[in-house]
Amino acid sequence: MAIDPRAPAARPSGAAPPATPSPRIGVPGIVFFIIAASAPLTVAAGGIPQSLGVTGVLGIPLLYLLIAALLAVFSVGYAAMSRHITGAGAFYAYAAHGIGRTAGVAAAFVALVSYNAMQVGIAGLFGATTADFLKARTGLDVPWWALVLAATALVGALGYRRIDVGVKVLAVLIVIESGTVLVFDIAQFGHAPQGVSLAPLTWHAATDGALGVALCCIFAAFMGFESAALYGEECKDPRRTIGRATYTAVALIGVFYAGTAWAMISGAGDGRAVRYAAAHGPEMMFALGADSLGPLFSDLAQLFLITSLIAALLSFHNAVARYVRSLGREGVLPRGLGALHPRYASPARGSLVQTAVTVAVTALFALAGRDPVDDVFTWLTNLGALGVILLLLVTSVAVICYFARRGGRSTDGRTEEGTWQRLIAPALSAVALAVIFYLALTTFQVQLGVGPGNPLRWILPCLVIVAAVLGIAWARYLRAARPAAYATIGTCATDDRP
Repeated sequence: MAIDPRAPAARPSGAAPPATPSPRIGVPGIVFFIIAASAPLTVAAGGIPQSLGVTGVLGIPLLYLLIAALLAVFSVGYAAMSRHITGAGAFYAYAAHGIGRTAGVAAAFVALVSYNAMQVGIAGLFGATTADFLKARTGLDVPWWALVLAATALVGALGYRRIDVGVKVLAVLIVIESGTVLVFDIAQFGHAPQGVSLAPLTWHAATDGALGVALCCIFAAFMGFESAALYGEECKDPRRTIGRATYTAVALIGVFYAGTAWAMISGAGDGRAVRYAAAHGPEMMFALGADSLGPLFSDLAQLFLITSLIAALLSFHNAVARYVRSLGREGVLPRGLGALHPRYASPARGSLVQTAVTVAVTALFALAGRDPVDDVFTWLTNLGALGVILLLLVTSVAVICYFARRGGRSTDGRTEEGTWQRLIAPALSAVALAVIFYLALTTFQVQLGVGPGNPLRWILPCLVIVAAVLGIAWARYLRAARPAAYATIGTCATDDRP
């Protein structure tokens, strides 16, 4: 079989495998991390009203199901890749093995920018939401940035410890926020002023309005679904667990969010849901909840929104820490960052780096006097979402390239992927993701809420391109100046090892 010189080399025979954390989590644990990143209560309170009010598309529920179907198709190739390559590198490892080492480093740099942007953006929303809640309930006027620093310390402490500690915390938070949304959904269907209509599930409703912007808004609600592969070394059976967790999370998120959007539209009434969302914005859920369930529910929902954001922060924090660790142990970043904590077997140094980045960026926005929602949250989460869409596109291409060299077979001869897994599904997802990336890029000013002449519409997307270019330049430097480090790129991901 011909060997592609661009692909990472295998480790020398007899070489000790890199130190890995002991397996601690299964499918439910990884699903908790994925759902926490998508933040159900945050989507219900902010994402769905924004999608309705900004785009005027009544068929938001159907679009959630369609995006879930697209991501399920993407997950076919993604899951197939996870049966051959396990490690904490995810996009980085897949791009390195599928397209080449240089592409792998470029993907890693884009991932670091994207996930850090999502983390800091969500932190800004947490600070603003918590500050407003405390002021309204207690009269305390606490700066948003002080609350972000406190949350960052808590999340950093959890990320520093063993992975199963974070899973237990997430399990509690996810049950609380998902239960809150479920109670809200049932109440809206039961108190629908115009009855429960099937209109939001029709094709006409889904395509009547700013469809491109709606697709981008909805896609952002799934951010984090792809993070299952980051826990490949910490799950009990990575060859099966990664795929199962990804499929499970996509199905749960898609159906749950579609149901919540349908319930919210029913509660407001089909005829006025778009106007209601435009007028109330993030307060739409709380206003509808207060009408149907009483003011106590509204107060509790706002409190649980805060815990929902904590869960999302913990999930993205863990994702970034594992990227840093993966890059450190392969020499792309300082090798000291690749060491595991001797007691907790966690990527503790990666966790500390991510904590430091959050503190530094938050301080910059605070010193500049920027708004935590309009600037920190809106700018950075849209930047992060754009980067992740690009990474999904690159991963689909990497899957095709990887299996094209192997014909779908593993080196041990035990695993063989069919044409659907290695070619058709990733090709379909690549085309669809390319369209969504184009729509996201061309409607970016609408997502930011700025005019077409505002330089931010190009400055922020360019950060993703700059990250990719820096990654390419760094990989070329490693190849010229540190060939030994360049040769190990991607090798810490287990490539078809029995």
